[in-house]
Amino acid sequence: MNPAELAAFGIAGNMTGHLEQAGEASDFAEVTTRADRPRGMFPIHLPEIEHRLGIWPFSSRWLVLPGEAVDVQPEPEVALRCSLEYDAGGVCGIVPTAFAAADDTSLRRHAPKIHHKKNWGPHTKGLAQPWLPLDRFDASGALHHHRLGCWLIRDGSCSAYGEDSPVRTYGTCYAPLVGWMIDRLRHQRDEGPLDDLSAWIQRAGRPREAVICIGATRYTELGQGTYVQPGDEVIVVVYDERSHAPGTVGERLARRVLLEGASVLRRRVVEAPPPGA
Repeated sequence: MNPAELAAFGIAGNMTGHLEQAGEASDFAEVTTRADRPRGMFPIHLPEIEHRLGIWPFSSRWLVLPGEAVDVQPEPEVALRCSLEYDAGGVCGIVPTAFAAADDTSLRRHAPKIHHKKNWGPHTKGLAQPWLPLDRFDASGALHHHRLGCWLIRDGSCSAYGEDSPVRTYGTCYAPLVGWMIDRLRHQRDEGPLDDLSAWIQRAGRPREAVICIGATRYTELGQGTYVQPGDEVIVVVYDERSHAPGTVGERLARRVLLEGASVLRRRVVEAPPPGA
């Protein structure tokens, strides 16, 4: 399948503290949700539609800044590649088949809808290649032993940007997450910063597969107050803690040491993509 034929969605509020650090918690003040679930889902890409969201935004090499003065902040995440199943009422099944490191890069400004801050053109989101097969999406699977980290290289110095976090510390994961995502893709209303996702999905012709970014980690102190600029390199990694000691990963990435079995996303921040990118 051509990657641009995949839909893409993100999840807001699946890691405690991230929305507060990003200055977005107040956007959800009037949104009614369960206290033990994320705040909602939002569209990132929808294939075959005449809209900004119809542009495929993902890149494994570049982070292109917008052509305006606005702060841009990486959001390190785990992405799942999922098959979508439908019945007459909409999405009725989600089957995760693979995972990868992702960066749900965001514009830090107020906007009526979350998606207004997300996809501003090609090479504005990050997705590692290739996808890594998912043996099973539950606590007995390999992903349960993986961690998600993010580092920023600026002027030759490598610094932790996001907190190095076990995947198992997502607020909602595995079967509860799948059930919640089905409900949101089927029933989420146009409310506050959230969209009616079923309407978007129908407009896109009911795509059979989707990239779903399942939530951003908390930032380090440096990450919370630092926005990217041209020349930076942003690295997001999903790695098995049984194979790689967490305290060594950043230093190894700085030296470009291969992390065997890990999903590694490295993007250079640029004002415009190089010719042919």
